[in-house]
Amino acid sequence: MASVCCFTSSLVPLHRPIHQFSSFLTIPNNKNTSATATATAIVPSTSMKNSKTVWIWTTTQHVMTSALERGWNTFLFSSPHQNLAHHWSSVAVIFPLFVGEGEILDGQGKRVASVIDVSTPEELERLRPEDEQSENIVVNLLDWQVIPAENIIAAFHNSQKRVFAISNSTSEAKIFLEALEHGLDGIVLKVEDVEHVLELKEYFDKRAEESNLLSLTKATVTRIQVAGMGDRVCVDLCSLMKPGEGLMVGSFARGLFLVHSECLESNYIASRPFRVNAGPVHAYVAVPGGRTCYLSELKSGKEVIVVDQQGRQRVAIVGRVKIETRPLILVEAKRDSDSQTVSILLQNAETVALICPPQCEALSKTAVPVTSLKVGDEILLRVQGGARHTGIEIQEFIQGRN
Repeated sequence: MASVCCFTSSLVPLHRPIHQFSSFLTIPNNKNTSATATATAIVPSTSMKNSKTVWIWTTTQHVMTSALERGWNTFLFSSPHQNLAHHWSSVAVIFPLFVGEGEILDGQGKRVASVIDVSTPEELERLRPEDEQSENIVVNLLDWQVIPAENIIAAFHNSQKRVFAISNSTSEAKIFLEALEHGLDGIVLKVEDVEHVLELKEYFDKRAEESNLLSLTKATVTRIQVAGMGDRVCVDLCSLMKPGEGLMVGSFARGLFLVHSECLESNYIASRPFRVNAGPVHAYVAVPGGRTCYLSELKSGKEVIVVDQQGRQRVAIVGRVKIETRPLILVEAKRDSDSQTVSILLQNAETVALICPPQCEALSKTAVPVTSLKVGDEILLRVQGGARHTGIEIQEFIQGRN
């Protein structure tokens, strides 16, 4: 199973009874804190091991409302806006924190975090986590750059402190949450534009998908036919894939085949563990958010879902797409419990393979090259109902022919 990380709205020592926050979930974490009031989403990732905390710093009520609707209930207020905190507390259940000189206080005036301003590399080098009295430390990078984010993580790596960074945009927040594979423990999102809240929640939702195993089903190949020439798409990712991993691709979104990467050693071509020879331009490919898109729509920077034999999934970034005219082969398959077949067109080449079920006894390998595929062979499918409109599943009647 993939490792699990939790994104939470607040994770600080609270000095009010926990039952006052009974509408929020409480989640444990691996560093010592007292009671917590949180709303959470479970997200596994090899790059983000610890629970991730989000505090919101804003003076805009629309931002506050959007954050609350998405489960974040901890808000920061500077001294000139303490009246705003009292007003918002009267209209919504929030947990207000107050930013003072070098510290963050709760409503009873007790310190819950220290604030450290960093503007030079020398100041970053002088950071001594254990010198701080608070369990939580908020770092304010006055001259923000990516490398200091990595240096902060390195500096606090063996500390029992929980470390936050102030972020002025979703893109900054992502880097703080992911830098050096571990990321910081949390962020303070300081924004006045609601779009940043929406984008951050979407980012968390995409990562939350990775905790859910995709339901893959065994299907039997019923037909194989050489189909002539067509424009096929090679998808090169910014991640390496291992044996048993690939992309979900199909001629119809209702039935996606698990197409293996080119990570296996071959007598024909060097291993390319970042590449999937995915199929022709018209085919669908699974992307985050439970959506699909056409292979022809993929481009550098877009995200796709990488899936393995067990249905474990992760998000990967597309680095490059190559479209070239190549000979194609048509493969049709169906489940034993389903009379309807699904199909896929792939390049007719030895390096293009479909992933077979993990319990497949007839084969000692994880994938079958399409050039060796036979009627009766078993492969993996992702079968799902509903039609698609702009890649989103909808319930309507649709008839398609393979």
